[in-house]
Amino acid sequence: MATVLVRLAVGTLLGLLCRIKTKDNDHIQLITRGAISKGRSAVALSAPGKVLLAGGYLVLDKECTGLVFGLDARIHVHVQPLTASSGSSPSEIIVRSPQFRDAVWRYGYHEADQLGGVQVTQLESHSTVQQSQNGFVQTALAYALTYASAIHLTVIEPALITVLADTDYYSCPKSLGGKSPPRTDRFINFNMPLNQAHKTGLGSSAALVTAFVAAVIAHYIPSGTIDASSEYGRLRVHNLAQAAHSAAQGKVGSGFDIAAAIYGSCVYRRFSPQILQGLGEVGTMGFSTRLRSLIEDNDSTKQWDMEIKKAAARIPEELLLVMCDVDCGSETVGMVKNVLAWKEQKPEESVILWTTLQQANEDLARQLRDLASQSPLSSDDLDSLRSTISTIRALLRQISEKAGVPIEPPVQTTLIDSCCELPGVVGGVVPGAGGYDAVALLVRNRKEVVDHLREFLDSYYAGFEDRNNMGTSKVRLLGVKQEYQGLKIEDPSDYRQWLP
Repeated sequence: MATVLVRLAVGTLLGLLCRIKTKDNDHIQLITRGAISKGRSAVALSAPGKVLLAGGYLVLDKECTGLVFGLDARIHVHVQPLTASSGSSPSEIIVRSPQFRDAVWRYGYHEADQLGGVQVTQLESHSTVQQSQNGFVQTALAYALTYASAIHLTVIEPALITVLADTDYYSCPKSLGGKSPPRTDRFINFNMPLNQAHKTGLGSSAALVTAFVAAVIAHYIPSGTIDASSEYGRLRVHNLAQAAHSAAQGKVGSGFDIAAAIYGSCVYRRFSPQILQGLGEVGTMGFSTRLRSLIEDNDSTKQWDMEIKKAAARIPEELLLVMCDVDCGSETVGMVKNVLAWKEQKPEESVILWTTLQQANEDLARQLRDLASQSPLSSDDLDSLRSTISTIRALLRQISEKAGVPIEPPVQTTLIDSCCELPGVVGGVVPGAGGYDAVALLVRNRKEVVDHLREFLDSYYAGFEDRNNMGTSKVRLLGVKQEYQGLKIEDPSDYRQWLP
């Protein structure tokens, strides 16, 4: 069983449901036609974004950890029954993202033979606009419906699913002058196709998959089986989201982003990737049984072994973790591949840097945690933090040079160093896998400090050179800050203005 060290807060944790034991041969056939249940009400859940402040690349190694903070920018998923008057077929689920143009996906579903799970197929849109596939949504829907049908006698009826993103997940459109809208505008109409929107690197796919599978299950499973204080339930949502996210990506990542979406800020040690091997695809014989066993941790040879320490990730109240959007982007997959290749080809050289960097990352987590329990912070406290952050950056630049990847490229070094010269800015890093798309800064929690930083960045342009392309990119201070809460049950009525 995975080691998960969490402090449960009643009313804030979503429990999936109590364990329901059924025999494998008692698998339930889906009823895909019939009247919509009047007793099934709308549900809404949200999951936070994330920033991997320390542990980029190392978090892929089970011997190492990552310091990840949840962010108060959330992905929201609202699920409601789909009425017959909406023009849907008897076996259809519609997913819409009304902040973007023509972002509507229609899915048919049916249960595969031989316990193959619930297969989901994209249907032709009624619109004249040809809609592209959304792999994360389609995979998350198939996995959630398969698990729901495997554990509970339920009717999978038509549903309307609305997905909304807090503003800071995407670079602001030109119609807003590239500037952040007021924080009172939680959702804005980006007025562009989804595939043209520029992400800000806050972990939208992980937050989406997590909130999506949790909301779909909450919709189709009777509310009486929800236990809002169940650690067991939250673990099941975590396991389901990890499996769906890996399938949608086509690879098994470290899983830190899903962990943050479920639990919020934490120090994370990854699960063994072998756990997800052998699951197979939706529709293959026995997939439903294998998925349920995986989610409920019933296979003694493949037990979840991640470690999630919530109490270990803290930031003093006198400090804020803020994010800068550089609106440029990097090919993270290629960068990770090159770093891992260097690590394998130069084991003696890499192990020294790897070990030293892990120690520095642990030092940063410990310092922040210790300082969170004292006030006020002294100048010596801040100098110590600056020193540790500088050490981490120097080590990452060494890895960057040796592996030939732009983890902290010169343009980002210049940006961070320039910000660190401003009053109240303690330090900064290029988070996660690095590259050109974001910068994370620790600053004093004072309005004048944040306002000065924002004014500075409003006139700052970052030059970049990537894949022989050169240019400049606008830098914007996002409105997000650290968030300790993970998956959250929301009030469905809060989204009324965005519903059809």
